[in-house]
Amino acid sequence: MTYDEIEYRVEGAVATITLDRPEKLNALTAVMATELLDAFDRIDADDAVRAVIVTGRGRAFCAGADLSLGAQTFDYDSQDPSGPVPTERRDGGGLLTLRIFRLLKPIIAAVNGPAVGVGITMTLAMDVRLASEDARMGFVFARRGIVPEACSSWFLPRIVGIDRALEWTYRGDVFPAAEALEGGLVRSVHPADDLLPAARELAETIAGSTSAVSVALARQMMWRMLGAAHPMEAHRVDSRAVNATGRSADALEGITSFLEKRDAVFRGKVSEDLPDVFPEWQEPEFR
Repeated sequence: MTYDEIEYRVEGAVATITLDRPEKLNALTAVMATELLDAFDRIDADDAVRAVIVTGRGRAFCAGADLSLGAQTFDYDSQDPSGPVPTERRDGGGLLTLRIFRLLKPIIAAVNGPAVGVGITMTLAMDVRLASEDARMGFVFARRGIVPEACSSWFLPRIVGIDRALEWTYRGDVFPAAEALEGGLVRSVHPADDLLPAARELAETIAGSTSAVSVALARQMMWRMLGAAHPMEAHRVDSRAVNATGRSADALEGITSFLEKRDAVFRGKVSEDLPDVFPEWQEPEFR
């Protein structure tokens, strides 16, 4: 698939996805969402890619959904001349964040400028958010007469706590990167020129010193256990994962390299060597 609204680039073991509609502040369209979904499939299928960075071209990260349809942007009935759409039409932002949730590679958001609406909610399923001093964030839905989307009612309280999540969504305003840092939404704030180098340094640290299989399993275990009702659920998955990875070639290499005081060379491939340690974690069916 060729891309018109994102740029996809791989350097070494790090893939960088750049939202690429700078003249529209990288507002999300159906085309961009489709291209992002394809890029994430491509990343999971490429064992050479060990970490992902998502950023924006120009002065914005993503200004939210493209509002070129005006007042009818979210009125799907009015957009379909053949008749009303089903009342449970799926939210496109949610399809995007659910795909990021299933991703097998660590993913870092480098928020280089304004990130509003889906521009910020899409990052909530990412693992780490770094922000430029120029960044501004806003969960602006209540000021547009709609509600938070992209599964943000699940992600946001788990990241920043229920009180902060409610305050930001109630206010519906746009706030500076310093407030996002203080509230735990972003990990660090950087001068504009330092943002991508900082994100790349983190990505390369992960890619250069860890087992791809271990990282993929850890990512899924951590995210999915956020909804567990009891630690026994984690214990069951942990036990299967330790048993599976403990006899792997990567475990042998990791322990041997430590004892020999040398850097490990892990050869496990996510596409081939990922054990099925959570068979009960199938994607829930949409109804």
